[in-house]
Amino acid sequence: MKSYKKIILTLLVAICTMGVANAQFRFGVKAGLNINSLHLNSLQENFDKDNHCGYTLGVMTEFQVPIIGLAFDLSAMYTRMNSDLDSTVPSEEDVAYNKNFLEIPLNLKYKIGLPIVGSIITPYIFTGPSFAIKLDKNSLDAIKTKTCQVAWNLGVGVELVKHLQISGSYGFGMNNVAEFTGLVNTEKVKVKNNYWTVTAAWLF
Repeated sequence: MKSYKKIILTLLVAICTMGVANAQFRFGVKAGLNINSLHLNSLQENFDKDNHCGYTLGVMTEFQVPIIGLAFDLSAMYTRMNSDLDSTVPSEEDVAYNKNFLEIPLNLKYKIGLPIVGSIITPYIFTGPSFAIKLDKNSLDAIKTKTCQVAWNLGVGVELVKHLQISGSYGFGMNNVAEFTGLVNTEKVKVKNNYWTVTAAWLF
């Protein structure tokens, strides 16, 4: 039994070593659109969410291990996120969350090799964290926004002709991005931001 374990372990080490030796580093450019959705912990009856389209653009690098179909990608993106909370109470102000960020997503990908057409089209799934560092200052003293927004992404994509990657993902907000106190109810309102993102990247 021990000999079988040694053989299996040796094979796994050999496969991983061959994969790292054949690993590919690629760089490219990426751009896309996002739609944000703000979520409140309370006072939801006093606000109507108004989601808007934003955009993202930047550079990307990918590290791929061909044999096992795994890849990692890291991006540095200038991202604009637009959302509003429209107050249904006349005495309360509308809350705008229109911010510029330096967004850094890090994803683990699994590429699904297809026979015959693999060199033309390769679907993949991916997941990983995204860190968005706010580039703006607070516009209103009553609304405190966080410097860093953290989300966890889940997505799917397709790679065409080994260079063009088109993907869609949903980011689950993991921390509060803003806080404010309502005038009707003095309870502190905490806001999280979830968002859809669709991007296209060209890797060289």
